Amino acid sequence: MFGELSNMNDAFRALADPTRRKVLQLLRRGPLTAGELSEQFDVTKSTMSAHFGVLVGAGLIDAEKHGRSITYRLRMSVLEEVLLGFTQALGLETPAATNARPPADVGPEER
Repeated sequence: MFGELSNMNDAFRALADPTRRKVLQLLRRGPLTAGELSEQFDVTKSTMSAHFGVLVGAGLIDAEKHGRSITYRLRMSVLEEVLLGFTQALGLETPAATNARPPADVGPEER
């Protein structure tokens, strides 16, 4: 489970920026190179590199170097763990957990 509060803080810090959230949205479609991602934004390559570094540092994306190119992939399982950990920290139940069990007032014959 995503137990460390500092890891959760890193992830939310990464998610706080709209450019980084857009990078995650783009990576949902599949892996992309740094160049392909950078083309989607009107910022310098060094700015995008810093954004990639924050996302990698938070564990939300993976980077794989191929020669002079870097390919990024979304780590969806980490994002899911962050969100689950956040809902649990607030004492909220996830919809899947709520839907998985019948209401308390329903008898066995009605299940």
